[in-house]
Amino acid sequence: MATISKPISSTRNACKLCAPLGASLVFKGIEGCVPLIHGSQGCSTYIRRYMISHYKEPVDIASTNFSEEAAVFGGGQNFVTGINNIIKQYNPAVIGVASTCLSETIGEDVDALIRDYTGQNKHTPLFFNVSTPSYCGTHMNGFHQAAIAAVARFAKSGKTGSHINIFPGFVSPADIRYLKELCIDFKITATLFPDYSETLDNVHTREYQLVPSGGTTIAELEKTGSALATIEFGTVFNRGVKNSVGNSIASAGEWLLDKMSVANNQIGFPIGIDASDKFFNVLAGLTQSPMPEKHQKERGRLIDAYVDAHKYVFGKRAVIYGEEDFVIALAAFLHEIGMKPVLVASGAASGVLKSALDEIVGPGNDICIADGSDFATMREIMQELKPDIMIGNSKGYYIAREMKIPLVRAGFPIHDRFGASRIHHIGYRGTQELFDRIVNALIEYKQENSPVGYKYI
Repeated sequence: MATISKPISSTRNACKLCAPLGASLVFKGIEGCVPLIHGSQGCSTYIRRYMISHYKEPVDIASTNFSEEAAVFGGGQNFVTGINNIIKQYNPAVIGVASTCLSETIGEDVDALIRDYTGQNKHTPLFFNVSTPSYCGTHMNGFHQAAIAAVARFAKSGKTGSHINIFPGFVSPADIRYLKELCIDFKITATLFPDYSETLDNVHTREYQLVPSGGTTIAELEKTGSALATIEFGTVFNRGVKNSVGNSIASAGEWLLDKMSVANNQIGFPIGIDASDKFFNVLAGLTQSPMPEKHQKERGRLIDAYVDAHKYVFGKRAVIYGEEDFVIALAAFLHEIGMKPVLVASGAASGVLKSALDEIVGPGNDICIADGSDFATMREIMQELKPDIMIGNSKGYYIAREMKIPLVRAGFPIHDRFGASRIHHIGYRGTQELFDRIVNALIEYKQENSPVGYKYI
């Protein structure tokens, strides 16, 4: 296994996004919450642009709108003005505040700003804030920081109940709806957090909703501290990154285990049969009930599909890129179906990627790892690797086009295709859909590049 770690003087087309964007996703997964970015207007505009383009929903992200004066003398007055405007226009139940590079660099004390505001004003919304300077991580660090901050702010300890927590990480709205369906099938009450399955993929309404319906309620967040157990998807979380609540705590589930003794079950993203089996086994163990027949049949159909399509995928060389937890799950899935991940790339650099892949594929493999990478570096590496397919977000399209290989779009952001909110990734059903897309992309490539053009393949 080769790890690419050459000196980089500048990032050329980053394979990551900014930390406040990840925090904003968590804010959008809380009922009645309006995100506030404490920094320049450009930061909130950047976040809105990415989220609107991917989810195809209106996304309001407020900003304290730093000017040169605020950058020198502090943004306290901007903060007050911003909060007053949010309350006046949106009347939110919750305001989630994320700092930016600028407000962090000048040393803004957001905790103090919130205390001063709530001390001087009655009947204010609920507040919680998170430190998210982008020079200390990626959008996934911001996501997990915000998830930890929300649980730390709202969770209440109490007598252990029969409900569970499911913290799925950065998955699609369709994946979250699938998890809700699973909870119904297993007859279990669960708090899914964050839940942006409606706020970022809502039904059509005649009137514009200033604050979209849906999201994890504050009452549900309060109950996370008395849950029977937590299930959270991921391997990396915030490991390798110092955070505001203690470097040893890398996830919301770890915080609940440490502070409120809620048992925590960390499993990789359930993509593939083996990973999905682990997830369903945890669910079955917590509920003391077998897997429902519907899902047993979905598993069986997936196995049958693996057999049917083995001749199309075996030995194919793939490049996968995106968030670390996501690419680790994809690497395990590709290994399972007989494809060879030749390059695994991410803009993050937790230091966990190599050991995670060694555990999946075995040490001594020849996978090329590019963590802390950008797309220009990936492009250079791929010239020698000669892959058959790329799997990742839309930002890699120009490389796939240049190398004339198919790109299967998955993850975030997807700007050049429709329906990103409805892409399934997890469970037997999500794996089936992803597998079909990969197989068909390879078949289409062979068909389009054949001198005769197969009608039957």
